[in-house]
Amino acid sequence: MVLSKGECFNDFADGMPMETQDRGARAENRVSFLLERKGWQLLERNWSCRWGELDLVLHRNERLLVVEVKGRRSMAWGAWSVDPAKRRRLGRAINCWRAEHPEQGDWLLQVAVAVVPLPPARGAVRWFGLDQLC
Repeated sequence: MVLSKGECFNDFADGMPMETQDRGARAENRVSFLLERKGWQLLERNWSCRWGELDLVLHRNERLLVVEVKGRRSMAWGAWSVDPAKRRRLGRAINCWRAEHPEQGDWLLQVAVAVVPLPPARGAVRWFGLDQLC
């Protein structure tokens, strides 16, 4: 990684600027809070395997909800950022998660994208269901 003038290695974690990670964490916190208020219980956050990462995995009444969280300063492209390649990675990561958690293997699965407005954007979280992953 090449650092710009004035940056130090401690300003980065996992190759991303800390500011980017902070924004992502804030967006995930907001989505998790909203869902927990609706009775969903968080099982995993930022779970990863060799195939990809699942931002949030929640459950309620023997139903699983996997949420891909997108924090965006402009709300125009949030849901579109989950392109076919990202959907395939999500599908593989979900299969991997389910293989590690066979006790939830027969639970109904829902997958959603939550687009969270970040400053200067304002407004409510926008939700998009993903019916096809591949």
